[in-house]
Amino acid sequence: MNNIIDTHAHLDGKEFDADRDDVILRAKAAGVSRVFLPATDLPSVSTVVDVCRRYPGYAYAMIGLHPEEVRADYREVLDSLHSLLPAQPSTHNPQLSTDKRLSTDNCLVAIGEVGLDFYWSRKYEREQLAAFEEQVQWSVETRLPLMIHCRKAQNELVSILRRYEKDLPGGVFHCFTGNGREAAELLSFERFVLGIGGVLTFKSSHLPEVLPATVPIDRIVLETDSPYMAPVPMRGRRNESAYVVYVLRRLAECYGIDEQQAADITSATAMRLFGNEE
Repeated sequence: MNNIIDTHAHLDGKEFDADRDDVILRAKAAGVSRVFLPATDLPSVSTVVDVCRRYPGYAYAMIGLHPEEVRADYREVLDSLHSLLPAQPSTHNPQLSTDKRLSTDNCLVAIGEVGLDFYWSRKYEREQLAAFEEQVQWSVETRLPLMIHCRKAQNELVSILRRYEKDLPGGVFHCFTGNGREAAELLSFERFVLGIGGVLTFKSSHLPEVLPATVPIDRIVLETDSPYMAPVPMRGRRNESAYVVYVLRRLAECYGIDEQQAADITSATAMRLFGNEE
């Protein structure tokens, strides 16, 4: 297989400091042609960009403030992140070449990882809502798609997105694990897709039934969320981009197509979205 895109991997994390080169080599050997790395806060922008510089034309960056990183100082953090964004709307070409814009490098493909997360606490609910809406506005301004994290907050998330629906360039609802009704609501945003990862391979997952029944395969992109959420048969290990092949294999089974066809479709969707192909 070839031409697989891992649209969400935290390969800048300390978990990969000892063997990052080997991780990239294994990903390439598995057929992964590109990896997209989300920043989650201001310090991680530097580590993400460092990885993109180290693997030019292979690793691409996203900039955002993760909802679990939103604190009372979110306003100052957003100001610093915003200063790194392109001053003019993005005009990427679909090949994701090195003309992507990040003012400190040329590898930016999305606003992310952003969103809402009320799973553990609503202590910073007001701040999360404000931070997410502002970053949605960045997507409208820059024409960069969104990489969206949402946990126990879909109603609030959808409410904010509806305000900008006509102007948003698109995005990914990362790590989708919901039911058919939730999938339909999210996909009512026409330029958005679902990010599907290791959960698809879990025995307890209902995604193998939900996805083919409610989600066209061209509305799906693949992801690992490395180093988290390793798929079967790698559960319990550190996840890495090479393991996206197990997600791909299960997806192909669910839709009754061969693995290369599934790779081609999901990668074409990723290129259309992140490359801003018209």
